[in-house]
Amino acid sequence: MRADFFELIKYAKNRGLYVAVAASVTPLLNEDTIERMRLLDVDVMSVSVDGATAVTHDKLRGVPGTFQKTVDALEISQKLGLKTQINTTVMRSNIEELPDIFNLVRRTGAVAWEVFFLIRTGRGSSLESLEPFECEDVMHFLFDASQYGIPVRTAEGPQFRRVRIQRLNHEAPPQSILYRRLETNLHITEGPPSSLPVTKLTQTGDGKGIVFITHDGQVYPSGFLPISTGRLPENNLPSIYRSNPIFVSLRDPSNLKGRCGRCEYRMICGGSRSRAFSEYGDPFQEDPACSYVPEQKASS
Repeated sequence: MRADFFELIKYAKNRGLYVAVAASVTPLLNEDTIERMRLLDVDVMSVSVDGATAVTHDKLRGVPGTFQKTVDALEISQKLGLKTQINTTVMRSNIEELPDIFNLVRRTGAVAWEVFFLIRTGRGSSLESLEPFECEDVMHFLFDASQYGIPVRTAEGPQFRRVRIQRLNHEAPPQSILYRRLETNLHITEGPPSSLPVTKLTQTGDGKGIVFITHDGQVYPSGFLPISTGRLPENNLPSIYRSNPIFVSLRDPSNLKGRCGRCEYRMICGGSRSRAFSEYGDPFQEDPACSYVPEQKASS
């Protein structure tokens, strides 16, 4: 909606920045604007797909017709040669549709699938979050999905790194009804796995490789951890990132509490600091969405 949107893209590209556009599917997202983004060398455009059908997606989005317009935008991008990524927020109302959503990811030529695990804050607070064991089942399903040639990654789901290590070490996936149903439906729609796992995993987290700047210049450790650490342009961004006590503390795993503090995977996972802050008001508490109990592994 900004009149200077394309000028901002051009400026960023001229500065050598990687530019990703998270697009809202409105009448403004059409063939002309998608082509302009391609000509300006936008690296990737992401759109949200929160259901495998119009019934589910449109209900969650609150706008009838959004699902079909999203598919149309993906197909236009595929035709014009603009890379796309599909983002999905997993919740109880769409969890059973994840295999079919992944099928849409493959069919529309998306270059990545990012699955977001709900933080109960702001507009997301009214949506149904998953129980920890359901999050675990989904993580294992995502590992399975990553064996079909498309990179899979998670947002606010760092436990995926632990699950990947466990599965690569040949630890068995859960035998829960939910996981087995997701696995079965994945094989029905996609056939047997066709590649080694393709996962985009970096040891980043809130304040650790991530910094978020609001529209009015407030600097947060992430978009879902609203602890102000300064403001631009009054403060210097590199100084905030390197020296602010909140940023420094978030990068030190010894500050983690509860199960996260005891976990042998805390260096590569560390739990979601945003979710801990949302649930407990303390960004260093354990991640309430994780079902892993470190003591069980230590005593086995």
